[in-house]
Amino acid sequence: MARNKVTVIGAGNVGATTAQRIAEAGLADVVLVDIVEGLPQGKGLDLAEAAPVVGHDASVTGTNDYADTAGSDIVVVTSGLARQPGMSRDDLMAKNAGIVRAVVEQAVQHSPKAILIIVTNPLDAMCHVAMQASGFPRERVIGMAGVLDSARFRTFIARELGVSVADTHAFVLGGHGDTMVPLPRYSTVAGIPITELLSPERVQALVDRTANGGAEIVGLLKTGSAFYAPAAATFEMVEAILLDRKRVLPCATYLTGEYGVDGLFVGVPVVLGAAGMERVIAIKLSADEQVAFDHSADAVRELVAKL
Repeated sequence: MARNKVTVIGAGNVGATTAQRIAEAGLADVVLVDIVEGLPQGKGLDLAEAAPVVGHDASVTGTNDYADTAGSDIVVVTSGLARQPGMSRDDLMAKNAGIVRAVVEQAVQHSPKAILIIVTNPLDAMCHVAMQASGFPRERVIGMAGVLDSARFRTFIARELGVSVADTHAFVLGGHGDTMVPLPRYSTVAGIPITELLSPERVQALVDRTANGGAEIVGLLKTGSAFYAPAAATFEMVEAILLDRKRVLPCATYLTGEYGVDGLFVGVPVVLGAAGMERVIAIKLSADEQVAFDHSADAVRELVAKL
């Protein structure tokens, strides 16, 4: 039987590391696409030459031609400019919107049944661009943000309490940016809410660090931004879809009334399976949480209005 096929657009750090994780898990054949000649071919060949050592038989190829992506099950969009120190997510928007629109239009011509996973920032606005460019239904356009933000929150919780990250679960809702809404009472260690284990001050410190997680890494690296955790988070979504796992993961999805929001991509928990975003999990928010969520949705709405 034929292996699944995943196209990763953008052969930079996030794209290449995502391709590596997918191929090395033996999950799918991967096509790495980039506008720069030689870059995806070189990284694709380098990854292919690791296969005998790692022990998988998935093919990894690089190309500048979208014809090579035909028949992809999933298309991951990472192309765009990365954030530089002092640059807001908004500064990126106009430039990246043009890039995302162009690559999505080309990709969906060759893979009209694909599921799109958008990784390019500013994430929530780029999901709108991709949905318009593709004409796909909301089930097949999903943004990768919440899995990454939750992973950061889980890391900080585990370090704070000296426990395994495997036993931490975190819920982060809202836009992928400074207004994201980590939900401490739904964030747990082995089922125990962290609000029972930590003082309100420590919880707030972890929440703040999570919201600024991307900027913290940009500040440390000075050139470029995070890519190991974003690639791992993207891989988790790809795996949930290709293996039809019905994972409940926080993703940017197009809301049509859920959480009191209509016609906007915002991060909420969804079920990911073979059909893509199979359903939104609606949870009851406290008054304070709803205010924070609405504030986050408004920030996304402003960005989309600028488009």
